[in-house]
Amino acid sequence: MSVNLQTPIDYLKGVGPNRATLLKKELGINTYQDLLNLFPNRYLDRTKYFKINQLVNSNVEIQVIGKITRLQDAGTGRGKRLVATFTDETSSMELVWFRGVKWIKDSLKLNTDYVIFGKTNVFGGKHSMPHPDIELLTEHENGLRSALQAIYPSTEKLSNRGITNRVLTKIMQQLFLETKGKFTETLPDNLRSEVKLISKSDALFNIHFPTTSELLSKAQFRLKFEELFYIQLQLILKNLIHKSKLKGFPFNEIGSYFNTFFKEHLPFNLTNAQKRVIKEIRQDLGSNAQMNRLLQGDVGSGKTIVALMTMLMALDNGFQACLMAPTEILSVQHCNGLIELCKPLNIRIELISGSSKASKRKEIYSALESGELDILIGTHALLEDKVKFQNLGLAIIDEQHRFGVAQRSKLWKKNTNPPHILVMTATPIPRTLAMSVYGDLDISMIDELPAGRQPIKTVHRFDNNRLKVFNFIRQEIKKGRQVYVVYPLIQESENMDYKDLMDGYESIARDFPLPEFQISIVHGKMKPADKEFEMQRFIKGETQIMVATTVIEVGVNVPNASVMIIESAERFGLSQLHQLRGRVGRGSEQSYCILMTSHKLSEGSKTRLNTMVKTNDGFEIAEVDLKLRGPGDIMGTQQSGILNLRIADVVKDSEILQHARYHAKEILKKDPNLSLEENKNIIETYRQMSKYKNIWNYIS
Repeated sequence: MSVNLQTPIDYLKGVGPNRATLLKKELGINTYQDLLNLFPNRYLDRTKYFKINQLVNSNVEIQVIGKITRLQDAGTGRGKRLVATFTDETSSMELVWFRGVKWIKDSLKLNTDYVIFGKTNVFGGKHSMPHPDIELLTEHENGLRSALQAIYPSTEKLSNRGITNRVLTKIMQQLFLETKGKFTETLPDNLRSEVKLISKSDALFNIHFPTTSELLSKAQFRLKFEELFYIQLQLILKNLIHKSKLKGFPFNEIGSYFNTFFKEHLPFNLTNAQKRVIKEIRQDLGSNAQMNRLLQGDVGSGKTIVALMTMLMALDNGFQACLMAPTEILSVQHCNGLIELCKPLNIRIELISGSSKASKRKEIYSALESGELDILIGTHALLEDKVKFQNLGLAIIDEQHRFGVAQRSKLWKKNTNPPHILVMTATPIPRTLAMSVYGDLDISMIDELPAGRQPIKTVHRFDNNRLKVFNFIRQEIKKGRQVYVVYPLIQESENMDYKDLMDGYESIARDFPLPEFQISIVHGKMKPADKEFEMQRFIKGETQIMVATTVIEVGVNVPNASVMIIESAERFGLSQLHQLRGRVGRGSEQSYCILMTSHKLSEGSKTRLNTMVKTNDGFEIAEVDLKLRGPGDIMGTQQSGILNLRIADVVKDSEILQHARYHAKEILKKDPNLSLEENKNIIETYRQMSKYKNIWNYIS
């Protein structure tokens, strides 16, 4: 009779209720299946044994066979510890325990052969080993053992309560004894054969008890491929289901709005990348399915013009369009920019935000419902129930990662059929991450800057070069240029950062005195009206220097600003540095970004600064950022749960990821409903995997 892997862990021999409670709380292990998926962090070579008189270095992992000849308690209070004298035929050493002393003392036997393993310390010429991994030699030799010993994830609480790595290994051995090491295959035979994957049973045995390095590698590859395969299959299925079930409004007409703008009013020639993306969008809008597309484009790559031309397609087909931005500053900029571009076309565009007056809101609501209003720009205010469109056909979401799924879904309900959705981001997402998180969206990339844009020159300067930097600022201001000086603002230390900002402002005011120089200051503690007043002074060129916190990260477009100085640059993340740098270089003149830091820098800070100096390519920067921070930090709390991977790593295993996605696509191309006999393993696996229940409902 096969063992049910959904059996609670309490029923496994050797676990019991107390250990089960700890395993559930500390490691999230509730069932046999959870234990099976507790994959090791690393492996130790346990084939080599040392004699005590051979030990030379400290802090080196070694393995010794010997006997405990003496046990004694030492110290008092917090310094209380258990000390054992451990001897072999060559010499003796000490074993020391500071935690779990009573339990350990009761479990040890004198003058009995043990195998100890751990890191040694040397004090007064004598070796000692704190908290060794220790087991009876007879158990060591008779156990289900491999040369490479698995080291499992653990916590201090587990160690203190006696659930050591050795105990976890014994629990895992018991699981394999009860199941006889036989596990249901989860991948089709033809796929396993094509990709040269070992069986599920062999993979699980060799991930926990590898007999050779080669078998361990094969086990890791098999299990990583499987994990990534099911994520990709889910995402591709979601996309297919989306297209088959959600009918969109067909935009069959490319009419006068689009053509007039393209032929007569386009302010510059489109790049090849922009043309390619517009073509991809046109194909989506012409189909019967709802468009669900992610548009990635680096800072200044021209996403706004693509967004506008997509809106003009909606207008040509008798639909309204809206654009939702995360901040009021950004929504105001979008609105002003689009009004300017659309002046010759007789299109009505309005803005709605949290600060819109009640009378203006009423006017917008009325014009929207009557169809007089063509395009509505706004913040979260767009989602309010009072905002009712006559015929919304297209919703564009800017910097979409700042909006939750629930917020975005509200836009879907603004018409009888969901409007077409175009989500945009100026934060380039590494390809492997995009495939893992946004694999259910169609993805377009603008990977080319408009002609005439000069790359921003980026340099790193230390604080002791400040006078030279100030001289450079004077030269740029003499040329009629403007300058940003940005200070970090981190919530946990807001008061300190505010002081940094004010100290910096006073220092700059001394070096750039009135009336020759005018300085704006903008920070989060200011009232919105005061902030807007200062912003407008800088935008109009009435002030030459803007001293600010990161409120100017997104949303300010001042083509005349040619210098971005980032103070304490080591305290910013890589993507934030890149976003800040993108505030300059908006005009045709050469622009500069100066990264100011102290001399004391961590290795991570050095990597970030060197990357900024070396490249302007947002996608290259995003790849480095992914390696430095990991996918969870980059995606934020809303998205990181999607990548709660057990064994695979989207950074290190990017080739396996692409491999898995390719094969998932091929299977669904041949069998969209997974109804063929050869794919029954996939259906069975979906049935048992709770996170895929929604997909299983669609398939069945």
